[in-house]
Amino acid sequence: MVVPLSGRLSFLLLLLTTTFATGIRHASIIRKPSSDVPTFREAPEFRNGDVCSSSASASHTIHIAMTLDANYLRGTMAAVLSVLKHSTCPENMDFHFLWEKYDPDVLRSINTTFPYLNFRVYHFDSDLVRGKISRSVRQALDQPLNYARIYLANILPPEVKRILYLDSDLVLVDDIMKLWKVDLEGKVLAAPEYCHANFSQYFTDLFWLDKELSGTFKGRHPCYFNTGVMVVDVDKWRQGGYTAKVEDWMAMQKQKRIYTLGSLPPFLLVLAGNIKAVHHRWNQHGLGGDNIEGKCRSLHPGPISLLHWSGKGKPWLRLDSRKPCGVDHLWAPYDLYGSPVHSLEE
Repeated sequence: MVVPLSGRLSFLLLLLTTTFATGIRHASIIRKPSSDVPTFREAPEFRNGDVCSSSASASHTIHIAMTLDANYLRGTMAAVLSVLKHSTCPENMDFHFLWEKYDPDVLRSINTTFPYLNFRVYHFDSDLVRGKISRSVRQALDQPLNYARIYLANILPPEVKRILYLDSDLVLVDDIMKLWKVDLEGKVLAAPEYCHANFSQYFTDLFWLDKELSGTFKGRHPCYFNTGVMVVDVDKWRQGGYTAKVEDWMAMQKQKRIYTLGSLPPFLLVLAGNIKAVHHRWNQHGLGGDNIEGKCRSLHPGPISLLHWSGKGKPWLRLDSRKPCGVDHLWAPYDLYGSPVHSLEE
């Protein structure tokens, strides 16, 4: 069930009566944000291009999917702000947020922080992955919402033909239109590939010793790619039954321990070596360190369009602890929580 929401009008509607997925009617009650949901400053309305239309046609709309989690909301707000700030036509953005349960405080935070944002919110049914998630090296990777990206094609309306999925722990420093317009060349998914990475480390010895299981990569040249930044052909995903293919590997994981890292390995098993590779500048990942200690890491050499704090360390937590890594100061200007660090309108 989808709740269409957009800008100030949706905020006024929220204060009246809202019907959500279960059909329960929520009375119009103005509540103070709960202690679990931070309060954010209102973001400026960016008008960056001279030939943009606030009523963009379907061919000009950029569809972006993200998950909504109160624990990562501060990161989500920064990510959205960075997309809008650096986009030529921010008014052409259409955000698709997925959450597990209706949270009026989170909804209110989005509306008051981004009054002009075009967005819709969808309910992700955690029952879809109940009994399918195996314990990984980090508890955060085991949350049902971390698997929502697998079900995007099932959740999004049919008019959405292409989606750009973004994690909540990243910021854009370039126009996202450049990534959105990538030619998929018939592939279902586009993302940066990292063929220099030790691909074997993403699977256990049990997997590699089983000729039938490891044979899944026969005829492919599999390379690691990070699922936190992906351009997906939604129609092709549906037609190819990719959700079921990923679920099949999750079921195998329940029988045999073939990987240890959350939702990433089943994506690799299905698609590694068969995606459209884009420039590494679109996912400068690993800035949160590894999944165990989250130690500081430096930027990789080369041009950068997107900074991604994948790993255990999150910039807002390290900044709050007064023990930030050097790269965390690149995230700070997009933080809408508390007092401004730098002016984004300069």
